[in-house]
Order: sequence, then C-alpha cells, then structure tokens
Amino acid sequence: MENKKGDVSDGAQEKFYSDAKEYWAAVTPTVDGMLGGFAKISPTDINGSKSFLRPYLKISGGSVTPKCALDCGAGIGRITKRLLLPIFETVDMVEQDKHFCDNARAFIGPESSRVTNVFCSGLQDFVPAEGNYDLIWSQWVLGHLKDEDLVRFFQRCRAGLTESGIMVVKENTVEAEEKTFDDSDSSYTRTRAELSDCMLKAGFKILASQKQKDFPKDLYPVYMFALQ
Repeated sequence: MENKKGDVSDGAQEKFYSDAKEYWAAVTPTVDGMLGGFAKISPTDINGSKSFLRPYLKISGGSVTPKCALDCGAGIGRITKRLLLPIFETVDMVEQDKHFCDNARAFIGPESSRVTNVFCSGLQDFVPAEGNYDLIWSQWVLGHLKDEDLVRFFQRCRAGLTESGIMVVKENTVEAEEKTFDDSDSSYTRTRAELSDCMLKAGFKILASQKQKDFPKDLYPVYMFALQ
C-alpha cells in the first residue's frame, strides 16, 4: 500500500505469480502484516467501506440481501471480521497463502462459526459458485493479477453473484498514464481508467466509484467501485 514504484516487467507468467506467493509467505499473519505496516489505518478503512456499502443494502433501500458474502484476498480475515460478518449471515473467504488461511478462524474468533468456507486459492484460479453471493468484496489484491486474468476473474465473479447482488472493488490507484509494477511483491498498481476498463470488459456496469477519505498522504489514492 505504500507508494512505491518499480520497473514495469511482464516476465514469465509463472514467475509473476510465484514471486507474489513467496512474498506473502514471509508476511506475519497479523493486521499490521496484512496492511504492510499500516495497521493504524484499519478503522478508517473499515468505516469508509461501511459508508460506501450501506446504500446498496436492503435495509437502506438497496438491492443487496445481507445473506452471503465472499471476501477475496482475505488474508487472516480483517475485512471478514470487521466489515462483513457484522452485516451478513455467512461469509466465505478466499486466500492463496496457507498460513493466513490456517490463522483466519483464530483471528476472527467466535463469529468464525459463520465463515462457511475458507478457500486456499489464488484468484487467478478461483471459481466462485454461480449465483451464490449477495456481495463479493475484493480489496488490495487485484494488483496481483495480470490484466487478462483480472478480466476473467471479474467474469467469474459476475456469474457468482445473485440476481440482486453486487461486487465491490477497493484498490490502490496510480495517477499516471499507465500502471506501475512493484517487483518487491510482484504487483501492479493500475490507473482508475485501467481498472474500469477491465471491469467493463468483463460485462460489469459500474454503479459508482468513490475515493477513500482520510488516508495518509504518502499512500496511493484508494478508490472503491460498486459493480453489477
């Protein structure tokens, strides 16, 4: 999440994904580890996400039934615990790192009984069950997907939503002409236009986008997108 720039390099597809997997395998399974040393921003992040999501929930006049949600790139379950479980009846998590998956239920605590599945998988390989989720939440993970894999992932997520469900994407963005590459964790930071293009290519309609407020100025601008 810290504003870092590296050389843009495609490299081998396998190396791109294996380098990211290796990076996260060395990260401690804590909130500070999940947020790259920026644990202090977690409350601000969660509050911003709640405010963005609220109008889409049925209780607020929206279409989303608070029944079943999916947390993508879930880590140890920070978003599952603090955003999704307080709203939704059940939550599934998908996370590629095994030691994050193994620590998730302990971190979440008693409410982890409402976490139905913890899928240990990279998003490039993950296939959500069709028509299953009222909300799919994806945050700070899509930079680890190549463009073509990102479009395919969005397509699978679109198929995984219920008829009235939505997907929310929350990501760092770069204010440049094109995405930058960070070779320390093997990830891209895309422009808003590039992210939007991938969403539209997948068949999504962008209902709204909004900048997260009150983050430190030395972080990338973070934007939320509601998709249907």
